[in-house]
Parts: sequence; structure tokens; C-alpha cells
Amino acid sequence: MNLRLRTAIVSDPGLVRTNNEDAAHAGERLLVVADGVGGQPAGEVASEIVIRNLLPLDRTPIDGDPTTALTDALAAANRQIAEVGRTDPSRTGLGTTVTAVLLTGDRLSVLHVGDSRCYLARDPNFYQLTRDDTFVQELVDRGALTPEEAHRHPQRSIITQAVQGSELVPATVVVPVVAGDRLLLCSDGLSDVVDDDAIGEALAQHTEPQQCAEQMVKLAHQGGAPDNVTVIIADLHPA
Repeated sequence: MNLRLRTAIVSDPGLVRTNNEDAAHAGERLLVVADGVGGQPAGEVASEIVIRNLLPLDRTPIDGDPTTALTDALAAANRQIAEVGRTDPSRTGLGTTVTAVLLTGDRLSVLHVGDSRCYLARDPNFYQLTRDDTFVQELVDRGALTPEEAHRHPQRSIITQAVQGSELVPATVVVPVVAGDRLLLCSDGLSDVVDDDAIGEALAQHTEPQQCAEQMVKLAHQGGAPDNVTVIIADLHPA
């Protein structure tokens, strides 16, 4: 069955930062959240480069494997980010996370680098489709921290991989989906301050995507919103 996306997107600078280094896109079949790496120069430039390179996948037919199309577009963005860093010393070290979803028929191709996230809500269940590239996630994987402890850890924002112009190994997965599924893509400005229980409850309670996205940002504000917050809600419907 062919499916389509009904989407809403909200991007907010948060309550502490004056600029928004996040960039996002929610189209007919492509969803992307890119979060300029905190503390690095020109993070907003890197996130926009990633969006710009992935955007054509929303507008033209995909020849071949959708996952390959995503990884090729990201590789092109990575090369451009490297070039910006080489030619402009003030932007050396610029980088970004990326989480992207490409819908083809009834399958999602998911691409991920960093700590932005993709969740899938399928009543009554709620799954995280991505694994954070973070120091604390490595500790969780080794059994040194519980997920609850990781959520409160002071080093939870330290990422182990970003799109910064160097060698890159994005994670990819293909997920079958059905009508009625709901997707959430978000920057860590949401997931660092709002726990999964509250996220899952908001996904279940708010039927309209725009209302749901706005509620997610409201929850981040209630948690102090020390970082930029970007949220995409996408509901899957029959085409």
C-alpha cells in the first residue's frame, strides 16, 4: 500500500539560546531534523547544508535503493561541510547531527548521525527507531548506566559522531509502516529534557499533528529548554 505523510513542524530557539542552529524539513515523503553541533562555529550553516542536499529526494523519483539515495546525499553534504571548513577559518569545526526519514510505498528508510531522534508510535506501542551517537549511550550499552540515569547524566549531550566533513558512518534502517502510524523526529532540545514517558503520552493524547508538535515544545519549555527545540510530527495515511 502506498502511504502519505500529514505533517507539522515547530522549531523554537528555547529559553536560553539567542539563535537557532536547528534546521528541518517536513515534506510529502521526506522528513529531516539537523541540529548544528552545540559549541561549534557556524552550526546553523552545517545544518542548512544537510537539509539542502537531502531536499531533492522529496521532489524527484528515487532511482534504486532509497537508503543509498539518502547516504549519497549525506555524503555530498559532508563534503561541502569539509570544504566550508577548509576555505573559511572562522567556521573550522562546523558540524551537525541529522535524522532523516524517506517514505517509499509502505516503508521508511531511516538515516541517523548524532543525537537527534526518530520515534514511531503504533497504538499502543512506542519505539525509538534511532540509537544516539553519544557518550552516555555507550555507557548504557555496556551496562554502566541505566536509560533513566543516562537521561539525567550531566554529559548526556556529548556526541560521538556528527556530520563534520570527516569520515562518517551513518546508521540506517528500513522499517515497514502502516496507516495510523505516527512519527516523531526531534532534536535533543526535546529528548534531553522530556523523558520518553511524557513524549509517548503527548503522542497518544493529541490527535492533530500541529497540536502535538506544539505540546512537545511546551513540555521542553517546562523543562527549562536550555537548547533549541525542533519537532516534526508526521501521521501516515493511505495515499
